Amino acid sequence: MSATTEIPVTDHAVHARPSFADPGALGLGAFALTTFVLSLANSGIVPTAGAAVLGIALFYGGIAQLAAGMWEFASGNTFGATAFTSYGAFWLAFWWLETNPAAAKEAGAAGVGSFLLAWTIFTVLMTVAALKTNGVILAVFVALSLTFLALTIGEFSGAVGVSRLGGWIGFLTAAFAWYGSCAVVVNSTWKRTVLPVWPRG
Repeated sequence: MSATTEIPVTDHAVHARPSFADPGALGLGAFALTTFVLSLANSGIVPTAGAAVLGIALFYGGIAQLAAGMWEFASGNTFGATAFTSYGAFWLAFWWLETNPAAAKEAGAAGVGSFLLAWTIFTVLMTVAALKTNGVILAVFVALSLTFLALTIGEFSGAVGVSRLGGWIGFLTAAFAWYGSCAVVVNSTWKRTVLPVWPRG
């Protein structure tokens, strides 16, 4: 073999993916923080947090989480791509609904309840898929399903107590998601498992 002989390019080399940092930390962090602030309002602890969350819902929960979903697509993670892109879109839709009072008024409790019901159904379906991810992600989706369910029932029935319950469960959802985000960052930075996530796959 001469020194000028070219090495054949294999299919593996052609289709090899570039190395990306794990976008899960950003996606989970964006979801956790936005959920936490909204839960302050839903639980009744800080009613004015409902107005304060709008900027977070647009830029962090919405745009940043949507970007995390796009990077999950690029890294080949179907679950992460679907989850982060979908909930990023949820927060953008929430921001739009809350900043367009005429639309919210026209929708009424039944319309907003239907909006929440659809997201409850989607979240339950994603929880089934989460059974094969890890314990932290599964905990996030179980808690989120219960959060959406309580908020849906509260919206349809007008039962403030049930909506407040949804806010309290939302804190649990945020806590699980924050832990997951922290685990990704810490484990990646320390190059070893410091915070376990309990893989289930």
